[in-house]
Amino acid sequence: MYNQMENPPEKLIWVKQDPDGVAYVIINRPQSLNSLTRPMIVDLACAIKTLSSDDSVRIIILSGIGRAFCSGVDLTSAEDVFKGDFKDMETDPVYQIERCAKPIIGAINGFAVTAGFEIALACDFLVASKQAKFIDTHARFGIFPSWGLSQKLSRIIGPNRAREVSMTAMPVTAEQAERWGLVNHVVEESEVLKKAREIAESMIKNNQDLVLRYKAVINDGFRMDLGHALALEKERAHQYYDGMTTDQFKKMQEFIASRSSKKPSSKL
Repeated sequence: MYNQMENPPEKLIWVKQDPDGVAYVIINRPQSLNSLTRPMIVDLACAIKTLSSDDSVRIIILSGIGRAFCSGVDLTSAEDVFKGDFKDMETDPVYQIERCAKPIIGAINGFAVTAGFEIALACDFLVASKQAKFIDTHARFGIFPSWGLSQKLSRIIGPNRAREVSMTAMPVTAEQAERWGLVNHVVEESEVLKKAREIAESMIKNNQDLVLRYKAVINDGFRMDLGHALALEKERAHQYYDGMTTDQFKKMQEFIASRSSKKPSSKL
């Protein structure tokens, strides 16, 4: 699926940005199904943090090369990963993905296992190939989840399904994931990046300030009960409109009028 990239990446965490402001972050360790070593985890966190603060970046697409999106942490270096400065949030990729101001599309080309599953859950949208599988092996290998899988999955697919997925380590196919609301789109393997790019282009056409604000209010409100979330939306709406100038309101009206004039007239 990556033959469309002119220069195959050599780094284990590879970043490419196109002129439209779409940045690609690629996990590139296919011989190990993109399992993450400690340096890769740090590099992934740093890449997301850097792109989040880059004004030229509008959308981020996160994917992996080969048969896997990410098969989790490289267990040959498990102790090095799970202890020590791994607790530093600045080098935690899931923390950086969740706090990233820019929309992040997960392009899931293959296996998303355990930590890879958690990274996928941190993204704002998921596009999966028909061959993709989501697997939580924490219970199988005696690893305690720390990137949110035990809490996020149940909120997306329901607690009963989440308990079965996590406590049995059963694989979730792309088709199941789409039915359960975990995945937005399922496409052929060769179309994963293309579909992710289409979603990115749809967002780029919109008001970029509103896209970022919309992401923030949805994600922040999701962590609250409905009453507080509705109050949050109202508060941020008032802040937004209070900050708009008369000229901005005029431009909004002109834009709406220009769009309305382009619609074909309907005949009764």
